[in-house]
Amino acid sequence: MEFQYAGKDLEAMSFAENYHRWILDEFYPFLGQNVAEVGAGIGDFSKFLIEAKIESLVAFEPSSKMYQSLGEKFETHTQVQTINGFFDEKAIQSQNKFNSICYVNVLEHIEDDKKTLADAYQALAPQGHVLIFVPALAFLFSEQDKIVGHFRRYSKMDLFDKVTGAGFHIKELKYFDIFGIIPWYLAFVLLKQKAKPSNVSIYDKIVVPIGRKLEQFIPPPIGKNLILVGQKR
Repeated sequence: MEFQYAGKDLEAMSFAENYHRWILDEFYPFLGQNVAEVGAGIGDFSKFLIEAKIESLVAFEPSSKMYQSLGEKFETHTQVQTINGFFDEKAIQSQNKFNSICYVNVLEHIEDDKKTLADAYQALAPQGHVLIFVPALAFLFSEQDKIVGHFRRYSKMDLFDKVTGAGFHIKELKYFDIFGIIPWYLAFVLLKQKAKPSNVSIYDKIVVPIGRKLEQFIPPPIGKNLILVGQKR
């Protein structure tokens, strides 16, 4: 079985520079030096991880189609190792213990998310962190979610239970991007549209900088996404 991402979804999200920087800044204090990224796709978030001056990045991508672009993008980066495969027991046995493992818009693509969280726990060094960014709010589940291969959108309680069930202590769990709820609901739930690079770029340049500043001072009571930091006990 080959894990697949929707190429058009990745193409659209490649325009979300401010969005990715916002996520990275939330994760930055917990990265450490040796980082794994699960479901790296074509490397849109990977490039921001490298800019964070980490010592090493191991990027796992099981889709052969996506891996080709990923490998080409980082073939000259000596601190980056790309692996065309699943992040599972077989793959992580040959790896050193990681200081952090990132799942950015990935966990919702994995049917057995409990299993991959258990694998992450085993692959982390003592006191290491799992860093998770996922879509939230079940009422936002749309045809767009189905197209890009989402099994679910998470509630806070569901994500909390699954991460703690894998053995992690939750250091941070909060909603992210409150302003994205209405545009997503209108575009993808009501109008059943598909993500377009132009729309993503406009939102990223105009709305994200404003939303980020506001959410720094006022934690949103709800949001289009959830961000979680868990630590290995």
